Formats: sequence, C-alpha cells, structure tokens
Amino acid sequence: MIKQIIDKNAEVKPNSKKLEALKEYFAGCFTKEGTFDIERFKEMMKDEVDISNEGYSLDFLGKDYANLIASIDTTTVIEPDLEHNSKPENKDSENIYISGDNLDALKHLLKSYAGEVKCIYIDPPYNTGEDDFVYNDNFRFTPEELEKKLSIDEDEAQRIIDLTSRGSSTHSAWLMFMSPRLQLAHDLLSKDGVIFISIDDNEQANLKLLCDYIFGEENFVAQFIWEKRVNRENRNETSVRHDYILCYSKEPSDEKRLKQMPMNEKALANYGNPDNDPRGPWKSDPAHAQAGHGTKSQFYTLVAPNGKKHELPSGRCWLYTQPVMEGAIKDNRIWFGNDGNGVPRIKTYLYAKDRGLTPETMLFAKDASTNEKAKNYIKDLFDGVAVFETPKPVELINILTKMASGNDIVVDFFSGSASTAESIMRRNLDGLQRKYIMVQWQEKCKEDSEAYKAGYRTIDEIGQERIKRAAAKIREENPLFAGDLGFKHYTLRDVSDDVLDKLEAFDPRVSGFANNLLEEFGRETVLETWKVNDGYGMNAKVESVQLADYTGYQCGDHLYLTDEGMSDEAVTALVDKYGEQSDWGPHYVVLFGYSFNFGTTDALKKNLPLLNEGEKQIKINIDIRY
Repeated sequence: MIKQIIDKNAEVKPNSKKLEALKEYFAGCFTKEGTFDIERFKEMMKDEVDISNEGYSLDFLGKDYANLIASIDTTTVIEPDLEHNSKPENKDSENIYISGDNLDALKHLLKSYAGEVKCIYIDPPYNTGEDDFVYNDNFRFTPEELEKKLSIDEDEAQRIIDLTSRGSSTHSAWLMFMSPRLQLAHDLLSKDGVIFISIDDNEQANLKLLCDYIFGEENFVAQFIWEKRVNRENRNETSVRHDYILCYSKEPSDEKRLKQMPMNEKALANYGNPDNDPRGPWKSDPAHAQAGHGTKSQFYTLVAPNGKKHELPSGRCWLYTQPVMEGAIKDNRIWFGNDGNGVPRIKTYLYAKDRGLTPETMLFAKDASTNEKAKNYIKDLFDGVAVFETPKPVELINILTKMASGNDIVVDFFSGSASTAESIMRRNLDGLQRKYIMVQWQEKCKEDSEAYKAGYRTIDEIGQERIKRAAAKIREENPLFAGDLGFKHYTLRDVSDDVLDKLEAFDPRVSGFANNLLEEFGRETVLETWKVNDGYGMNAKVESVQLADYTGYQCGDHLYLTDEGMSDEAVTALVDKYGEQSDWGPHYVVLFGYSFNFGTTDALKKNLPLLNEGEKQIKINIDIRY
C-alpha cells in the first residue's frame, strides 16, 4: 500500500502520465530501450494530423515540477468519519465531503471516478494579495533530486525549492499550484463533461493559457462574466463589479456542450394559443429564409386557405417545398393572423420538444445573485454570525450546473463555504438524484474572525456545518421531500514518520513480528482506501466474510484480508468456500502484508491457485500490499 506507492513514486518523472498514454496507443513509436521516436510518430500521423512546428506555449518557473507532482501518487489514507457516517440521515447518503488537500483527494478520486464526472465547479484562490494565497507543499525534494528528475540546473532547482517550501504568491507559484490540480480534474471529467472556474483579473489571463494547455484551445466553451456586486466601490481606481467564470469541455463535440437553460417568464410570454390549437401553446416564426439556402422547389407563390396569394420578399425562399407547405397549411401549422390575411408564419409549439434558452455569457445579479447577498444568507443561516467573507451564491451555481449536468455527479474541490453542496440539494427538489463530492483543505480560520470566535477552527468545519443547516432548512421548507440531504465524511490523513519507519523495518520472514500496523492505520481506513483504489468508490458496501475463526471483508470482486492471526483452518475454510459455494468467487484476494508472516502467505499462494484447475475454473490473483 503506502510503501509500494513510495517506491513507485521514486521512479516517476514529469511526463510519466503522458508517456503511459503514448505507450498505450502508440507502442510502435517506442524503441526497445524505452525512448520515444518522434520521427516514427510523425510518420505514423502524417495522413491524420497536421503537425506544425510553429505556435506558442505557456511557460513558467516550475512547469515541469507541476507535471511531476501530478504524476506522483498520494501516500495519504482515507479515514472514514464512522460516527457521522452511521447517523440515519447519512448512512445511505451518496453525497461525499472530503477534508484534506484537494491534490491528494483528486488522486484518490481518479481511481474510482475517472471519466465519470459530468460537471466540476471550482472557486480557487484568486491570488489577489489579499486572499492569503501562498503556495506551500509537503513534497520533500532536495535540489539534487530535482536536478535529476527534471533535467534542470542547480540554480533553477533551488528556485523551485524556495517557491514550494518558503511560500510564494507569484504568478509562477499560483500556476504551479493550479496546474497539477487541473490536469487531474481533466482526467476526472466524462467525455461530455465540462469544468467551470471562477477567477478575477489577477490571474484570468494566465488561467486561460493554462486551460488551453491542459484542456486544449478547441475545448474552450465560454468565458462568463458574473455581476458579483451591484453597488459602486470608491476605494480603488475603478469599481470592479464582476468576476469571470471560464468554461472548458473534456473533448470537442459536434453537439452543444452546454444545455439550454429553462424557459423564463419573458420567453414563455411569447407562447399563446389564440386559435385553441389542440397541440398547445405556440409562437410564430418566419416561414421564409435567405434565398441562398434554398433550392428551386422552395420558390413559388403560396396560396392561403382564403385564396389570398403570398409572394416571396426579394432575396428570400420559403422554408418548405410547396407540397410540404400545403400539408402544413392543411394541418393548421401555418398561421395567417386572426383574420387569415396576415403574412404566413410557421407555428413553433412549446411542448413539441424540450425547449429552452441558449445560455448567455452575461450572468446578471438579478438572476445569479451577489457576494453580498450570499454572505448575508450564510450569516442568517448561522444565527447572525458571518462565518464566511466571500461565498459564492447558490443561485450562481444553480445556473452553471443547469448548463452542464442532469442526474449526475458534481464535484467542487475548492468547496469553501459549500455553496455547491446546497445548490445540488436544492436542485434535487425537482425529483432527480444529483450527487455531490466536496473537497476542502483544513485551512485554519483566522483568530480574529467571527468564525473562530464562534468556535470554528477550520474552513472544512464551516462547510460541513453549512450543509447540515441548509439541509435542515430545506426539510423545514419542504416537509414532503424525501431526497438525499445527508453526506458521508472522510478525512485524508498523512502517514507519520514513526509509522513509515515501521513500514521500512517490517520483515515478513520474521514469524510473529510485533508491528501493530493495522492499529496504526485502523481497519476501516485500510478498507476505505483499498476499495477506492480498486475502483469501487466511497459509497460501495463492504461485507464481512467468516472463514472459520477469521473474518475477511468483501467488496465486489475483491476479498480483503486485513487482520493478523489467520490460521491454517481459516485458509482451509477459504479454499472450501471457493469450492463449495457456487455463486461466490472473488477473483482478487488482497492481503495487508504487515499482518501476515511468510508461512501464511505461502499457504495462500500454494492453495488458492489450485482452484483454477478445479471444476469452477476460478483464476485468483493474490495481491500483497505493503
């Protein structure tokens, strides 16, 4: 487990992820020494891709370091909040709240949710100089290690070390912070997924270039402008009333990547039914178009039911050919006005299909609300305490998620005040079952803040409490609503140096090695981390499996053996269970290596593969994790 990840991370290079993708799809472009032959690649692609030697790129100090960090696996473990998760409102919830560094969280989530997330919204630090953004990380590289891994000189390696260890709020530091997170977010999105990113002028230009680099220019969808305040500020040279929201898709598409917005009252007012058409309300649209789009069959004199002849305006053609138009007239789908003498127009029916409005890039305060209103809302929710200074309004996130998601998972890995979570809960009042995954670092509250004085020590505490209070408010306002208003909580925990020393000292050949490492991690933490690693996700159920006097744990096609003391009788019971129970047979048996001595491990390795030769022909893979 952790030790194996540490050993693997030691071999990771900045472009390891990209090289793995190339090896999967272009194996023939690699030499036997493992180097990539670019000329062979160009030859292979010359008829498919226009390979250009020109262009521009985003460059910043630490770019390769950011790629390296994105490629390194996390050594944190996932610790479930057993008390919280067992409460009635939470035990069956499919919503997730993770306390921890979002870089680690994304790496865990990718193992179960890669390519499954339809919508991501994030509100990262803006690097304003006033939002306390300072980049620090806990990767303990020496300058010598970075020189070797990144193929850079000693001076550049030291500059990167200084950025990452002493803290910095430069543009390079901000880009180095954001780049690996957006790379991982890209992999989390489904093929038709989109990401929305809030930002202001301090880093908007850099963010646009970074997203072009990670998502591709062709996947830029829109840059929305949100009217975040309606009052004028006089303290600066200009009164800035807006923020930006960049939107990118995972892949290009011939179809629209954003959904139409629901019809508003103004749009619905265009529909009526003056002739009591049984097909319901309709509006009329022109029956002719630009002549350049038409064929000869679309140029004719149209005769109305009352015999009036209608000639085409200059440079126009009818939308329909004459036979089709006559059929539409007969079917009462062409409108000639109340007296029958009007210019012919085509009826467009409200209920003929799901009609909506094309999203606009201007998000006005009257629809998307403001920071001030969002702050006051949370203040009221927390009994008059202003626990958060700049929350995003639920109304804004409602608009964004309506553009992108249906009955899907929505992820916010800069959760902050948890506005996204409340947005999803409120949107589910329509009867759908959207789910959210929130991630928030345990950022400390300032000691002079109202939140700290009210007893909150970290931002994730505020976020969780906001969800609970919002859920109570929704229940009160909608007593018949039976949707999911709970959430499961998990904390990402680093492994201590003391435990790492024990991992290094463990020797499976020493019988009766007193390690207590399962107690150091906790069985529930080991199982949670494993099931996410194996692709089952945080909501998957783990069932106990009794093997004589020993208990194993099953999730899907994996049987997890975590505890010490597996006897010969338990090994025999496991083999018998495979042979006797026709509907049972997980193909993966995973051992917590520190709980097993050499003898027990050897017995499992010798006996379980024999089942492949029996009547059931079960191929079992034994995975020992350290």
